[in-house]
Amino acid sequence: MDETGTDREARIRQALQHLKNDTTDQFDKVEPFEASEFTDPELAARERDLVFGRVPTIVAHGSEIPNAFDFKTVRMPRNNVIIARQRDGGVKALVNLCRHRGALLECEASGRRRLFSCPYHRWSYDIDGKLRTVTRDNTFGELDRAEAGLVELPCEERHGFVWVIDRAGAEIDVAGWLGPEMDAILAGYRLDRLACVRQEGFEEPTNWKIMQDAFLDGYHVQYAHPNTAAKYIHTNVMVFEDFGRHCRFIAPRKSIDRWLEEDPGDRSLVEDVTETHFLGPNSTLLKQPDHFQLLTFRPHPESPTHSVMEMRLIVPSPEEAGLPPERWEQLWEKNWQILLSVLHAEDFPVLRDSQAGMASRDAGSMLLGRNEVANQVFRRLLKRLLAETADA
Repeated sequence: MDETGTDREARIRQALQHLKNDTTDQFDKVEPFEASEFTDPELAARERDLVFGRVPTIVAHGSEIPNAFDFKTVRMPRNNVIIARQRDGGVKALVNLCRHRGALLECEASGRRRLFSCPYHRWSYDIDGKLRTVTRDNTFGELDRAEAGLVELPCEERHGFVWVIDRAGAEIDVAGWLGPEMDAILAGYRLDRLACVRQEGFEEPTNWKIMQDAFLDGYHVQYAHPNTAAKYIHTNVMVFEDFGRHCRFIAPRKSIDRWLEEDPGDRSLVEDVTETHFLGPNSTLLKQPDHFQLLTFRPHPESPTHSVMEMRLIVPSPEEAGLPPERWEQLWEKNWQILLSVLHAEDFPVLRDSQAGMASRDAGSMLLGRNEVANQVFRRLLKRLLAETADA
């Protein structure tokens, strides 16, 4: 697939035609859903096990732990996890729990450690999780050190991202999960050559699916963001590619309007669109003309009405961007602050209120429209995963 040439330009021209006709790509039918899907503790537990405990999800960009002994901690739906860069350059995901008495081994969000040392009794573990030290071992008694290391979760670094399956013993195959189309698309972006320059997580009183749905939705832009995003992005005009577990769609920016009455000919219109990728089950990757934004959404380990959203700004180096370092820093700081203000002032209040609304005992059935294609793909994926057994 030619991701920089005719394929993308053809899809952009489809979006331009939709804009002229006040149309958009559509799913095959309207789908009902229930409020309980966002409040039911039993369903939330099944999602933690049958979704996050079975398929790869993104936990970091590799540039967040660039050097050997760098680490970051992540609270996954099933486990507290340490993501650690190894001596050989690889990455491991280790359950953040001392195997002696169960203390949280690492409390810092990120840092650099040659070993992880438990604050309770000072047992220590190597960067690869092997048990290194049992304090006062002459009095402790016999143990099999090979069996007392940190529990390892399946982990793979691919396309610049670190992916984890949140269950020990599972088999991870990121390329297989992505499928040939999405794997090729991500490979073409060379995200491993970029850097994550801003990252922040937000714990919100909303179910993770409400959060994920909002950031696959091009139908709300004009109404929820009239003074921000709606000034730049058209509402409810999208061209989709459905890859089964994942999808990609183009939304025209308002800079494309100059071609509504004039034929653009063979010129590139790439800078006149935003390209969004749903990476199932819980990430939205936005391709902007000069950078990427990654949004990930995870369930709370216990509460169905809470979740964590993580946002990352992934950009080229100052040299590749053709900017002096000071101007480069100012550019991404400005972008970051715009994103934060939109989230906190516009998106989050609506989504919190949505969760409150879902608590109504007589909410009745609700609907996903044919025009909400990415949301339909997301819902279809979850239904398929939840219909299968944990061992499937």
